[in-house]
Amino acid sequence: MWAVHGQEDLSRYAWLSIATGVVVFSLKMVAYAMTASVGLLSDALESTVNIVAAFVALIALKAAARPGDQRHHFGLSKAEYFSALVEGLMILVAAGLIIVTAVERLLNPRPLEDVGVGLAISVVASLINGVVAWILMRAGRRHRSIVLQADAKHLMTDVWTSAGVIVAVGAVALTGWLQLDPVIAIAVAINIVVAGLRLIGSSAMGLLDAALPDEENEVIVEILRKHQTEHVRFHALQTRESGRQRFVSMHVLVPGMWTVAAGHDLLEAVEHEIAEALPNTVVSTHLEPIEDPRAWEDQPPGGVTVPVEETWNDS
Repeated sequence: MWAVHGQEDLSRYAWLSIATGVVVFSLKMVAYAMTASVGLLSDALESTVNIVAAFVALIALKAAARPGDQRHHFGLSKAEYFSALVEGLMILVAAGLIIVTAVERLLNPRPLEDVGVGLAISVVASLINGVVAWILMRAGRRHRSIVLQADAKHLMTDVWTSAGVIVAVGAVALTGWLQLDPVIAIAVAINIVVAGLRLIGSSAMGLLDAALPDEENEVIVEILRKHQTEHVRFHALQTRESGRQRFVSMHVLVPGMWTVAAGHDLLEAVEHEIAEALPNTVVSTHLEPIEDPRAWEDQPPGGVTVPVEETWNDS
C-alpha cells in the first residue's frame, strides 16, 4: 500500500484570491458610491462572498496539505469539499442580500449619478476577476483541487454578472427607466443561486465518496489487464476520490504455491504503475490464493472484476 503523504500546499492561490477579492470589492464599492446603482451594489456584495470563501479555501488548502496522523490516517483532503460547500452556502446568502436590496430599490427608485466613471471602474474590477479566475482554474485542474476550481467558477460567475450589471446600468442611463436597475439586480441574484446550488451538489458528491471518473477507472483496468494471466486475476476493484487524493483497492488472486516474495513483487509492480499513471493515488491490494473458492466469493458491493482476455499474456 502506498502511504498517504501531505499534498502540495496550494494556499498561495487562496492568498491571491483574497487579495483580488479585497481589491475588487473596494473598486465596486467606489463605483456604487459614485452612481448609487443598486445593481452595482449587488455586484459589490457578491465580492464580499468571494473574500469570505477565499479565507475558507485558505484554511481547507492548509488542512489538505497536512499528512495523515494518528487521528486522521488518510489525511484531511476532504477539507476541500467542506470549503466548497461553505462557498456554495455563502453564495446563497449573497443572493438573498441582493434580492432584499433590489426589492427595496424597486419600490423606491432613485436616479443614477456619474454613470460613466462608475461603469469604467466596474469594468476594471471585472477584468481583474477574469484574469485571476483563469489562473485559479488552470491551477485547480492541474492539481485536481475542487477548492481552486470552485473559487475560479465563483469568480467567473462574478465576471458574467458584472457584465450584465454594467449593460443594465448603461441602459438605465440611456433610457431613464430606473426600475431596470433593481430588476437586473434580481436577475443577477437568481443566477448566483443557480451557481451556489451546483457548487453545493458537487461538494456533496465528493463527501459521499463517489467513484473515480470512467476514464480514470479505465486507465486502472488497462494496467491490470497487462498483468492478468491465466493464473493471475484481479477482482473487487473499488475506487473513490477525496479532494486531490485518489484511492484504489482490489483483490489480487495468484497461485497458492507462489512465494511471498513473488506475490509481493507483483503487487509492487501494479501499485507503482497505477500511482505513476494517476498521481496522488493510494493503492491498497489484498493477496489471495486463486484456488480458494472463498477468494472468489469475497466480492464487496460495487466491486469490479477485471474482464478476462481471450488470449493470456504469459510472457
